[in-house]
Amino acid sequence: MEKLQYISQGITRQEQELNIRKALDNGIKWVQIRWKNALENELVDFCEITKQLCSEYQSICIINDHVQLARTIDADGVHLGLNDGSIEEARITLGENKIIGGTANTLSDVLQRMKEPCDYIGLGPLRFTSTKEKLSPILGFEGYQEIIDKLHEKSVVIPKIFAIGGVSLEDIQLLQQIGIYGVAVSGQITNQPTLINEFKKAMIYA
Repeated sequence: MEKLQYISQGITRQEQELNIRKALDNGIKWVQIRWKNALENELVDFCEITKQLCSEYQSICIINDHVQLARTIDADGVHLGLNDGSIEEARITLGENKIIGGTANTLSDVLQRMKEPCDYIGLGPLRFTSTKEKLSPILGFEGYQEIIDKLHEKSVVIPKIFAIGGVSLEDIQLLQQIGIYGVAVSGQITNQPTLINEFKKAMIYA
């Protein structure tokens, strides 16, 4: 599984498409389409085009929240927030071969996601981010360390956890030392897509 995921950003369709294209041009291999204020018909059309674009770049394309839409356009999977519906139902709808990720904010959330089970867990936020409304309590590095330590205490295999929420290139080394598998980044990649290669290098050699 890829260790770097780009969460799309943009208020308008034009902004979304431009940002995704820039990320793909700079080597991103996993895009999560996240466009919260889109009209339904516009979102369907945009997701179809983006899925095709990602296929051309041999990149994974998953959709935030919309399980039925992911099935309709044959996306590679979905990412579900804590209030976005059940992982189990999404698995029934999408089948065994699709990627299903789930958000978590606490140890109990992580344990719930492991039980459900999902393919990866988006744990956060690391710090404050303006790209997400209704932000969960901020974890900081200490919060990640505490959750990983408690998982070790329970002698469970650490799942594929992605740090989310205000993650930047400078955070990679410490996050991986803590035991975090990967990162999902929105703001810094949107603003500086040329950093994608630096992210990849940091994650490979950390």
